[in-house]
Amino acid sequence: MAGEFETSVEYGLKLSKRIYYGKESATVAPAASTPPEPVRQMSRRSSTGGSGTDQQISFLPTAVTAYAVVSEPEAVDNPDVPSYQPYVHGRCDPPALIPLHMYGAELEVDCCLDHARVGFSGRWRVHCVKTGRSCDCRVAVPMGEKGTILSVEAEVTGRLYHSRLMKAEDAEELSKASKAVGGDGRYLKGNIYTFRIPQIAGGSMVSVKVSWSQKLVYRGGQFSLDVPFSFPPFVNPIGSRICKREKILLNVKSGIDKEIAFKSSSHALMELRREVGKMGFSYEAEVKTWSASNFSFSYSVCSADLFGGVLLHTPFLREFEEKQMFCLHLFPGTNQLRKAFRKKVVFLVDISGSMKGDPLESTKNAIMSSLYKLNQEDSFNIIAFNGEMYLFSPLMEPATKETIVKANQWINDKLLAGGGTNILPPLQQAMKLLAETTNSIPLIFLVTDGTVDDERDICNFVKASLASASTGTSIPPRICTFGVGSFCNHYFLQMLAQVAKGHFDCAFDTDSVDSRLQRLFTTASSVLISNISIDFLTHLDSLELLPSSIPDLTTGAPLLVSGRYHGTFPEFVKVIGTWADMTHFTMDVKVKRTKDLPLDRVLARRQIDLLTATAWLSQSKELEDKVAKLSIQKGVPSEYTRMILIYTDKGEKPPETHLVMEVFSKLNSLRSLQLGSESAEKQNIYLGSSLGIGLGNLVATARNIPPGNEEGKQPDAAAKLANAASSCCGAVADRVCCMCFIRACSHTSKQCSILASQICAALACFECISFCYELCACE
Repeated sequence: MAGEFETSVEYGLKLSKRIYYGKESATVAPAASTPPEPVRQMSRRSSTGGSGTDQQISFLPTAVTAYAVVSEPEAVDNPDVPSYQPYVHGRCDPPALIPLHMYGAELEVDCCLDHARVGFSGRWRVHCVKTGRSCDCRVAVPMGEKGTILSVEAEVTGRLYHSRLMKAEDAEELSKASKAVGGDGRYLKGNIYTFRIPQIAGGSMVSVKVSWSQKLVYRGGQFSLDVPFSFPPFVNPIGSRICKREKILLNVKSGIDKEIAFKSSSHALMELRREVGKMGFSYEAEVKTWSASNFSFSYSVCSADLFGGVLLHTPFLREFEEKQMFCLHLFPGTNQLRKAFRKKVVFLVDISGSMKGDPLESTKNAIMSSLYKLNQEDSFNIIAFNGEMYLFSPLMEPATKETIVKANQWINDKLLAGGGTNILPPLQQAMKLLAETTNSIPLIFLVTDGTVDDERDICNFVKASLASASTGTSIPPRICTFGVGSFCNHYFLQMLAQVAKGHFDCAFDTDSVDSRLQRLFTTASSVLISNISIDFLTHLDSLELLPSSIPDLTTGAPLLVSGRYHGTFPEFVKVIGTWADMTHFTMDVKVKRTKDLPLDRVLARRQIDLLTATAWLSQSKELEDKVAKLSIQKGVPSEYTRMILIYTDKGEKPPETHLVMEVFSKLNSLRSLQLGSESAEKQNIYLGSSLGIGLGNLVATARNIPPGNEEGKQPDAAAKLANAASSCCGAVADRVCCMCFIRACSHTSKQCSILASQICAALACFECISFCYELCACE
């Protein structure tokens, strides 16, 4: 999908050479007569599937960008100054994507704990489509570390769209009833979300406001933020008198009662305010060209010693969850003299056929680099698995220089991709190797790109094994999981890590496997305090803890534990654990009730992910409904909700809360039934399938389809019906049109087949009705 997108952009840039900007372009923008310069960022691509060195220009967006979707090349022209170029025959399939000229860029960032909420507002002009013609507009939103799209607003010539999250079944029902236009929302990669706005006239202005959440990276006592804000040259408008003003507003509410110190920034920020634990900055400038670098910012927590605190939050009156919320945070400090635990490490490496090429090569590089980070008192082993299991050694080996050299040679010789995926036997073997560990932290690092059908059995086996191990004197193993691509079940990997007090990370882009896997190893392996418990139960009537098993505190990241409770918190809470020298650790942390921190929204993504993993494991419909309600209330997508852009006339205020939204949705459904004949630009936009990461793909795993070859999530049946209904009309109602629709709607539900027949009947295309049931696979 990402490759097709890049090809479309590259062709769109070639088509834009047809545009004539008038006499000024000859002096101000000589590049207008030559191919536009592509984005400067280079991405390494291997044509051999290995770790090749061929480099290729990337046309993926590095900042929020809007594109004209052009199917007919002859429509490309300057709406102000027609060039009267020769007619171009044919159509673009897939459509070309021409980057639109940008006329405004504003960025607003709010940081709290390790969470950042980013809002971007941009204005673009459809400068490449002639007057009297229209095109769709595709907006691409690249996000930073573990980015999640939260909301979308768009304004086009009097039309307003506001995004709303709804339960999956409600969104599908509304899209059918209102004949919603398919917005074709999808992730190109894990951190680039795109959606489509229909029918925008040439020369029109498009205003879009998007918001997303992303993580701050913690390293060496510093939090750092990196927001995509690097615009390629070809989005700069042509003309010397066009004012280009970019703005950045940054608010930091760290959530801790410590001084924080500004460290660095990519843009010239002006300080607005400073308090204990808080900072505010702004940047505004009139520029000749839009920002060519990401917005980066870092600050440090001024404490060498370990410290922590508890934040309390009271829910609003109309929230469905009446329990109070809390968040405990522990920071490791920057004291480098503290001794970390010795380690026993087992790497479990998936070498199935789908890992062939870059995924496996990057994984091997990360493991070899991680081995050199071990100390001589540590020990390790490596288990490669597909349908079989291959051990580097039958025993744990000391991390001496000679042994690591042998391990690297074994990795290069034996880790060859091929076969299927079977996780349980190598995991059982790893736990046997680490049994009876008493004076070290046993760590298992599982790397896989696939889904297996016994994942719940694996989780239950680990639960039972850890429960029996906790009754003795040995230290149970910590399981850290790493997912490659989107075909693996990320919630299985999260649950496995949660149960075993480990850590989870993933890489949707194979180029980032090496760096992210090394970072996971560094974070998880530097344990300062283990076996952490919190003295809650003596003071509270009830408690819901997320994660349910408290991980260890490491030097690589602060420890955050959140949850819901009934009762009264004491003034101080006691945290208990074990130091690396096996002595007892205890600390009293202060409890503070928050007033100006959006703690519920800061923790929403974390809670939704953990609850979804629990719902997946327990197969609880009640938990799924709880996740959906929390998702809608906090405006954070989940596996059980869908996003839809609600159309409103300019001046009509959209509904504010999820409670009002339930009523609004029903009213809108009835109204849309009466407005079914309206044009596409006055319809709601259904953004398609779940914005979550998905529950894995058994079929892709069985076929050994490599990560990075994802074709994007297929649209829901409702989205397919919406697309078909909006494109089919009486004027083109023939057998070919309906057959195209039916083929697009294959492998859907029986309900979809019935509705397909109704559409065909409505279009008076009686010949194709029988084909609906023949070609649409009924489940």
